[in-house]
Amino acid sequence: MDESRACDVVVVGAGLSGLRAARDLTAVGFEVVVLEARDRVGGRSWTDTTPGGHTYDRGGQWLGTNQPRTAALAAELGVTTFPTFGAGEAVEWRAGERSTYVGLIPTSDPNAAADGVEAILDLDLAALDVPVDAPWEAHGAADLDGQTLATWLAEHVGASPARVMLDVAIKAIFGTGAEELSLLFALFYLHAGGGLSNLARTTGGAQAERFVGGSQQLAVGLAAPLGDRVVLGAPVHAITYGPSSVVVHTGGGAAAPLEIRARRAVLAMPPALSGRLAFDPPLPGRRDQLCMRMPMGSVTKVHAIYDEPFWRERGLNGQLVSDEGALSSTFDDSPSDGSDGALVGFVAGNDCRRYEAAGDKAREAAILDDLERAFGPDARCPRELVTQHWPAEPFTRGGPVAISVPGALSGFGPALREPVGPLHWAGTETATEWCGYLEGALQSGERVAAEVAESLGAQAAGEGL
Repeated sequence: MDESRACDVVVVGAGLSGLRAARDLTAVGFEVVVLEARDRVGGRSWTDTTPGGHTYDRGGQWLGTNQPRTAALAAELGVTTFPTFGAGEAVEWRAGERSTYVGLIPTSDPNAAADGVEAILDLDLAALDVPVDAPWEAHGAADLDGQTLATWLAEHVGASPARVMLDVAIKAIFGTGAEELSLLFALFYLHAGGGLSNLARTTGGAQAERFVGGSQQLAVGLAAPLGDRVVLGAPVHAITYGPSSVVVHTGGGAAAPLEIRARRAVLAMPPALSGRLAFDPPLPGRRDQLCMRMPMGSVTKVHAIYDEPFWRERGLNGQLVSDEGALSSTFDDSPSDGSDGALVGFVAGNDCRRYEAAGDKAREAAILDDLERAFGPDARCPRELVTQHWPAEPFTRGGPVAISVPGALSGFGPALREPVGPLHWAGTETATEWCGYLEGALQSGERVAAEVAESLGAQAAGEGL
């Protein structure tokens, strides 16, 4: 027989959003149980150690400028940060030729650089007209949502070499190409994160700082005071709900099957994953259809670890922008003390899917070719090379964020955060600030906790269990 527990609120997902919601609800007196399918907390924030002893982040890893919730949580938990290394020149590989540049925009072709700057400014200005709390209410939302970001780029940038730089930035940010992104969604996302120039930048931007010891410490710190309220190895497969109660069923993991009865449920997971659960009664059509139209991006995160950051001695900052090969972009990922050298890069979008089909050995060979071409022969011989292929991770199925295809937001957008009876939705995809980032996850946890507390406000915590 399944074990049964009762609580005020059951939270499905122990990423930053679910844990933040659980902490906030517990603080005001509600009894909470958090169910996590994995054997760890953190979700897409996952810090690991290689066999050689190098600590690295398989998932989200940066603290951006103007991310107050993440910075405050790190300070509260005693997690220190350090600036992402950016001194020196970046490498551009375009049309079979290598060049270097300083700053955000490759400058090997001055005209292309000017076109790129103009396109970024135009996108960022257009993004300001899309309300982050309801992008489907933007002026001309249906028209914006009826085309892709690639359509906009074709009209405004065309075949210019500037398109290479923009495509690289888009793949790194969204985990997919511009041809898969609704223009309305892209503009919303840029507005929520302070603009494309901000999302692509290290110094003063979204990749400004890193966490000493990795980002997962934030999730571990949130989970610690919750104690046995957090149940690991408990994948949820079915949810039964009525007007004011919910029963969540787990099974298939290391833990024994568990049945949680609660007055409210918080589903802190991407829409595509919540749509895979069995709901009784079925979810309203609008919510279910939204889940079908918000797939995860496709990204393989790569870490190449060396005995030292040799590129720094050559005046390079470890950043790469490339129009061919597997790696479209890289950053210096060395630890704060420089005891190891490390480069982190991304195989994204169609490249991610292409190399999944080709196999691990083909992907590794292509990655080493790309590293050598950009940073020299030393780069071809990392001490360790580790990859995290997020589309194959069973409880995420992609990354770094869910994307929205054309027609999704204008047709189904309000269902993104709209409760269904006792069911409430969280996760960084529901954020209106820094959607897709650690900061967005924390904001969504705060928002859903306040929403649930208000819905239960007429009843005392623990009443009716």
